[in-house]
Amino acid sequence: MNIFVIGANGQIGKLLVELLAKEAAHRVTAMVRKAEQAESLKQLGAHVVIGDLEGSVEELAEAMKDHDAVVFTAGSGGSTGADKTLLIDLDGAVKTMEAAKERGIKRYIMVSAFGADQREKWSQAIKPYYVAKHYADRALLDSELNYTIIRPGGLKNEPGTGKVAVGTDLKPGSIPREDVARVIAASLQEEKTYRRAFDLVAGNDAIEDALGKL
Repeated sequence: MNIFVIGANGQIGKLLVELLAKEAAHRVTAMVRKAEQAESLKQLGAHVVIGDLEGSVEELAEAMKDHDAVVFTAGSGGSTGADKTLLIDLDGAVKTMEAAKERGIKRYIMVSAFGADQREKWSQAIKPYYVAKHYADRALLDSELNYTIIRPGGLKNEPGTGKVAVGTDLKPGSIPREDVARVIAASLQEEKTYRRAFDLVAGNDAIEDALGKL
């Protein structure tokens, strides 16, 4: 499978690229915004393209050609304002959905945020981020794409355990970024995740078992 990773220079993105590049069954392309970000991803085994989520749908579609799946792990980052959050996390995400449709790519995985589907769970401190994620997810739900929406809890920079909990009624929790990357990789061809949206936190089930219960 040829997989197009958007946000590949981010923490989850890099972990995912490295994971996929090690699998003989996959070819991974990392989209980055700056040329200086390319070399480290090439060293992980990825093909790299330069792309900008503030660019046009047509430019994004051109970058995606010859791919089978798109993974959106991008984010504007905590140091930007609400304007960039809307431009990247909402409009940028929607443009990649439109580009995937234009290119005939059906499989699309979105990394969202825990509770993004339920307004009462939104953190007031980063409310614009949750608004962006909520409406980007809704656009994906309404699309014709074969989507999976993964809503991880608080992200930790520590080794993954390979044990998770998935569902739509989970209590708030956290999860290592490494395990989020593993769940993305496992979801690519797991039919139980097709056209499904779920929360994700650390748990007691092996990833394959947890996804198989959806």
